[in-house]
This record gives sequence, C-alpha cells and structure tokens, in this order.
Amino acid sequence: MHPRADTAADVSRFTRTERWIHRTTAAVMGVCVLTAACLYVPQLAELVGRRALVVTLHKWSGLALPVPVLAGLASRAFRADLGRLNRFGPHDRTWLRAALHRDKRQASRPAAKFNAGQKIYAAWIAGATLVMLATGLMMWFTHLTPLLWRTSATFVHDWLALTIGIVLAGHIGMALADPESRKGMRTGSVSNEWADRQHPLWRR
Repeated sequence: MHPRADTAADVSRFTRTERWIHRTTAAVMGVCVLTAACLYVPQLAELVGRRALVVTLHKWSGLALPVPVLAGLASRAFRADLGRLNRFGPHDRTWLRAALHRDKRQASRPAAKFNAGQKIYAAWIAGATLVMLATGLMMWFTHLTPLLWRTSATFVHDWLALTIGIVLAGHIGMALADPESRKGMRTGSVSNEWADRQHPLWRR
C-alpha cells in the first residue's frame, strides 16, 4: 500500500497501512475501555446487563489489542515510524523543557516527524498494553499462577486501566484541538504550513 500522492499544498504523513493500524487499534482499545467500564461501574453494569458477554468481549479484545501493530510490522513505513518514535534527540529534551515550563512558542518546541510528547505517549501506551495483557492473562488463567500473583495482578490491572482511561481521554482531547493532525491520520496528508510550523525538523 502506498501513501496518497502529495498535492502542491500537502505533504504525505502516514501511509494507508499506518492509518489502518491506528484505526483498528483505536477500535479494539475502545472495546476494551467500554467493556471495562461496564464491568466496574455499577450503573453501567445494570444498564448493559449480560455480564458474561461483556467479560468475553473484554477478554478477547484485550488479546486482540497487539494484533494490528504486530501485523503492521510487515510495513516498511510503519517500522520506520516506530524507529522514529523510539529515538530521542537533543531537540526532544528542548521540547520537554518548554512543555514543562508551559512555553508555547513554536520556536521553543522543535520537533521532527514526532514531538517528544508523542514519543512518550507511544512508549507509555505500548508498555501499559503489555502489562495489561500480562496481568489479564494471570486473571483469566487462574491455575497458572499462585494466589498472591493473581491478587497483585488484579490490583495492577484495575488501577492501570483507570490510568489508561485518563491518558486516552487526554490523547483524544489533544487530537480534537488539532484539526490538521486529525486530517493527517484521516487522509494521510497534512499541509506544508502545518508541517513546517509544528514539526520543523521533520523534512530536513
């Protein structure tokens, strides 16, 4: 699959495969979060009912969560972007210092294709997903681990789930505040002006 061809005013940001990975992961994550809410919020549990079905959906969506990313490793563009997300440079430290001091001037927040905030979010959500998968398996297959492990796994799973919900809400809120960024994930392209302003080191 190939990225959409650039127009005079646009620059390609994400390939079709990368957009599919993002959308599929978001959909599966959404099922995980919604089913978790139905299991732990009494009002939602009463409204939805059918707890056994909700539990089944939650388990299988949790197992499916890493699948889009694993399948996406066949894409060269996706692997390249994973490499970019995994590398921190001096400009990322500058970006973080500006963010911590609430300095919103674009000149004080240099960024390549991904800024430091996006890199931290990607690393955190990937790690959190692996922890949720591991603790969820301990809770599901109770005969594989001692009681103490299962009790600890339940504690970590529940509190990390709440944290993930809060972080995802922040992620969605930031996306809603940046229409051009949403356009990049929706169509694969962004304007040259946005790219130069928000990610000045991207195409150098």
